Amino acid sequence: MIDKFVASLADAVRDVHDGATVLVSGFGGAGMPTDLLHALIDQGARELTVVNNNAGNHETGLAALIKAGRVRKMICSFPRASHSWVFNDLYRRGKIELECVPQGTIAERLRAAGAGLGGFYTRTAYGTDLAAGKETREINGLHYVFETPLHGDFALVLADRADRWGNLTYRKSARNFGPVMCTAAATTIVQVRRRVGLGELEPEAIVTPGIFVNRLVVVPDPGFSS
Repeated sequence: MIDKFVASLADAVRDVHDGATVLVSGFGGAGMPTDLLHALIDQGARELTVVNNNAGNHETGLAALIKAGRVRKMICSFPRASHSWVFNDLYRRGKIELECVPQGTIAERLRAAGAGLGGFYTRTAYGTDLAAGKETREINGLHYVFETPLHGDFALVLADRADRWGNLTYRKSARNFGPVMCTAAATTIVQVRRRVGLGELEPEAIVTPGIFVNRLVVVPDPGFSS
């Protein structure tokens, strides 16, 4: 019998290894798998490369992971925000690396990884510092930058409901990067608000099919997440 649920947050993140690339869902606090991130702090993995829309808020979730010194490099679209003082301080002191990627580009790089594509051309960032060192091409009189897929060793994702096969639904804007990150990671770990029985989720309402999910843990009241 397939049952992807595990008993605890610690079990969920048990095999995240030093040096892993970890995709983390969320747009600010919305959709952030805060409880999985705090379990990852307790687990102890270091030298991580983390992919997220931004670089953490306040001192919880991703910001807490960064503050604990576990993140070597951030790949994100919005490293500076009104509540991202943890990352800002470490970056100014040269304690953490940054790869800044436009938001649409980061989403498409994740999608390309999940779809098995070798990359894509985009007009975004052409002629800017973000295109430095990248292949460019003129197509029909317009200039494009070639972007490569963005794969993860692990994805930490927040979803709303799941059955034991791993089929997922999301809650409103908390959906954001979760679906593409699930497809782009070798191992996808999801914290959900509620477990439901097989057949309770309407097939048309399932956003992420269970084939893209490896591990599930129930967190009824997720911390600082929407």
